Amino acid sequence: MDCLFCKIASGEIPSEKLYEDEIAVAFKDINPTAPVHFLVIPKRHIESCAEINAENSSVAGHCFEVIARLAKELKLEKGFRVVSNTGEQAGQSVPHLHFHVLANREFGWPAG
Repeated sequence: MDCLFCKIASGEIPSEKLYEDEIAVAFKDINPTAPVHFLVIPKRHIESCAEINAENSSVAGHCFEVIARLAKELKLEKGFRVVSNTGEQAGQSVPHLHFHVLANREFGWPAG
C-alpha cells in the first residue's frame, strides 16, 4: 500500500511527532492553517470516517483520547477545533482516517 500516513505512522517518512503509542500517532501539520495545527491518525489503515464500524470504532475513540490529552498538554483551554474531511468533495486529500486539531485563532461557522 502506498499510503502517505501509513508511512508516517511506521516512521518511514519523518514527521514532527507530538505523541505516539501502539494505536495512534500525532504530528504537526506541514502546512498549518492555525498557530496550533496537528493531526492525529491511527496506525491501522482506515480510509475515512465512512469506514468506521463496530470492529474499528475503538481506534477512532482512542484518537479522540489522544486529542484530549494533547489539548491539555498544550494548554488549549480557550478551545480548539477538530476536523475530519471524508471523501474528495469534502477535501480529504489523504485516504487515511485523520483528525486535524486547530487552535489559538478565531474560527467562524460554517467552516468554509
